[in-house]
Amino acid sequence: MDPRLRARFNADFTPDKYAALLRCVNETEKWPADFRIAETPVFLTREFTDEVVRAAKEIVDLTRTSEFAKHAVSAIPAGLEVPNESAHPNFYVVDFAICREGDQFSPRLIELQAFPSLFGFQLLLLACMRTAFRAIPRNWTSSFGGIKDEQYLDLLRRTIIADAQPENVILLEIEPEKQKTRIDFAATERLLGVRPVCVTAIKKRGRQLYYERDGRELRIERIYNRVIFDELLKREDLHLQFSFQDDLDAAWAGHPNWYFRVSKHSLPFLTTAHTSPAFFADQFPADEQIDDYVLKPLYSFAGVGVDMEPTREKLRALNNPHEWILQHKVDYAPFVATVDGLKSKAEIRMMFVWPDDDPNPTLVNNLVRMSQGKMMGVDFNIDKTWVGASIALHENL
Repeated sequence: MDPRLRARFNADFTPDKYAALLRCVNETEKWPADFRIAETPVFLTREFTDEVVRAAKEIVDLTRTSEFAKHAVSAIPAGLEVPNESAHPNFYVVDFAICREGDQFSPRLIELQAFPSLFGFQLLLLACMRTAFRAIPRNWTSSFGGIKDEQYLDLLRRTIIADAQPENVILLEIEPEKQKTRIDFAATERLLGVRPVCVTAIKKRGRQLYYERDGRELRIERIYNRVIFDELLKREDLHLQFSFQDDLDAAWAGHPNWYFRVSKHSLPFLTTAHTSPAFFADQFPADEQIDDYVLKPLYSFAGVGVDMEPTREKLRALNNPHEWILQHKVDYAPFVATVDGLKSKAEIRMMFVWPDDDPNPTLVNNLVRMSQGKMMGVDFNIDKTWVGASIALHENL
């Protein structure tokens, strides 16, 4: 949205530079990116940066109130609660659509989650963009609060590893080598020494968990959890030697309960200048125009199950309407001018980490998804250009 830097970047852009970006991303780690990388970062003005930072922090603050805690009690589906819940989430990600309101751009809340995102990959992506595109000034950054790379890594280390040794910490996932986010797992291993491990490779003896690393069996003291329950429940072919519901002698870096407590389940509770009306499907008001809303399942991911054209008949047909929400539609603004003369839309994910012993979460980085389609996910933008995964930069004054 910084017109000066946008014009400068586009004038300097060439397909060869984009190819260099892709080589850097895909050849740096042991696994490549299995999703599309956009041709450009987003350049934010200082005014928008300040607004989106305030908006994200205000929403996170609302999830820390006693009123929210009462609301979140009912968030976890029956049978999925995990013992030994941490005092607070270790991660927050807050997604905003970038919209136009009058003659200004403004962030509008889409979703939030107390679950990790691509914390390792975004650092790699920024480095590769700096290497490929010399038009990006050195004093433009993706981080917030003046955080440098080493401070960022230290916060990640204290959040994920804490006082354990890296070899006693695992990144837990379902067949990590097959996940679309596997490049982030590889980046995390390189940056922190924490390896991705499949849920089926875990051994359990008593209350303790073990895994094999370089021919040695090691005890697991901390679990950097990347498993999404929605996927786990669908994989009846998996045979685990432990259950998430076991009382384990291991700490969670990202306790699974927070995945439910701070989620789409939270949206009807949150009201700020940057949120839109949201209702559980069984509480949708009779006088609301349903055409103005989008229907979302509470606990799915990557846009699965989202219905952009809900009807009253569809609501009546839901088996468990309290496990669905209706959220007022937002109008993404096409604002990223491309070299093809088209404009892309974008949403920005604000990424927080919260080490166990810190009094407050810290906003560290961001992630951008760009689109020219109806929805943001890369699956909805096949065969388009200037779309996909990116990052937002702002001037570090």
